[in-house]
Amino acid sequence: MEKLKCKYCGAELDKVLLPPDNDWGVEYLMVCMNNDCSYYVKGWEWMREKYNVKASYRYKLNTFYGDDGPLSIRSPEDYTGWVVKKFSDKEGE
Repeated sequence: MEKLKCKYCGAELDKVLLPPDNDWGVEYLMVCMNNDCSYYVKGWEWMREKYNVKASYRYKLNTFYGDDGPLSIRSPEDYTGWVVKKFSDKEGE
């Protein structure tokens, strides 16, 4: 299976679980959790300049519906606790 990548920085997207009552209507989104991603980094200044709020966004891909775009966040820690960890039975992976 081909790994999904961020179209802004090329980092592998992480599967982020969503609460059952979310407005997305899906179980999870694929999200760029790279704190060095230009989309995420530039988002802080853009949101401050345009809306005078302390917020940014991460690139997200909804694989259920095939759409992508911003996932708004208010803190660098947002969604970090919902990332599905990768496990492997093979040593070194």
